[in-house]
Amino acid sequence: MSDDSTDHEATTRRLERLSWLLDSAVRLPGGFRVGVDGIIGLVPGIGDLVGAGLSSYIILEAARMKLPAGVLARMGLNVLLELGIGIIPIFGDLFDFAFKANRRNVRLMTDYLRHKRN
Repeated sequence: MSDDSTDHEATTRRLERLSWLLDSAVRLPGGFRVGVDGIIGLVPGIGDLVGAGLSSYIILEAARMKLPAGVLARMGLNVLLELGIGIIPIFGDLFDFAFKANRRNVRLMTDYLRHKRN
């Protein structure tokens, strides 16, 4: 195993934990899960921007792993969609809890890396 793939695996594990924290860490009654990103998004004005900043870190790390521009663009669109709809009062907060852009983005990253290895 090369150092590059070892670094990618460690980064991937770290980003998987971060995306879980941001999107799924809190279990609600009925089994639905929400994360810190959605909770921060409830703060009027800056909450969604702070969440987008945290989400952008995942994209930055994916860029450091040299994922192709197409994958990075899809990841960016996920964050922009969550931010754009997230600023709508009430509906945006519900969308933010359900959409889980960070989990989607880590899945895009891991799917690409898995496909690249094969």
